[in-house]
Amino acid sequence: MNVVAIIPARYASTRFPGKPLIDIAGKSMIQRVYERTLQATSVQRVIVATDDQRIFDAVVAFGGEAQMTRDDHPSGTDRLAEVAARIDADLIVNVQGDEPLIDPEMIDAALAPLLADAGIAMGTLSTPIRDLDEYRSANVVKVVTDRNGFALYFSRASIPCGRDFAADQIPPGVSKHVGLYVYRRDFLIAYPQMPETPLEQLEKLEQLRALEHGHRIRVVSTDHISIGVDVPADVARVLAVLNS
Repeated sequence: MNVVAIIPARYASTRFPGKPLIDIAGKSMIQRVYERTLQATSVQRVIVATDDQRIFDAVVAFGGEAQMTRDDHPSGTDRLAEVAARIDADLIVNVQGDEPLIDPEMIDAALAPLLADAGIAMGTLSTPIRDLDEYRSANVVKVVTDRNGFALYFSRASIPCGRDFAADQIPPGVSKHVGLYVYRRDFLIAYPQMPETPLEQLEKLEQLRALEHGHRIRVVSTDHISIGVDVPADVARVLAVLNS
């Protein structure tokens, strides 16, 4: 299988402009994501997809591969699909550009089901929720799966809801979604052309589009936890881990 990881990277982040190029212990964040992604044993090639010349130049400067994309894409998936349409690949991994501590084993774990079963078009990850605030938070996306590990639903709500559990208890089997995706190339190219769906618009969760159109998403559980950089304060958390 020809596996390519693509890292979408924008400079004009609303909450943290320029964050792909921030310095984290001597390396830009995009370089750290790139290098850790390249360590995944199943990945043969890593590409940064960006609409910003500064990010493109920074990636080339540290020896990485980057491709310029249009600047009018509504989502990272659309940016991915543009690059996927012009490269040779069987599987595409979408790695978030703000995960400088991403564990390469997480990438390999998400890829494993699609490498083993040609009938699976899309995959992702989840990790157990052990914190009550995370379970209650609308900013933490929860996922429930069937007995074979395929997603039944993704939600910002506290699912599954334990009817007989106290308000300060977390029901067993609660998992949060980890935003790393694997696609078959043809499925990814077709994905942005699918009409947006009611639940996707309601929850503001793009992955629900696949479910609402009748496609299955394989969810692999992992105990690895990565720290995303959404706001400047998150950089200190990443540095604390690196220093330890």
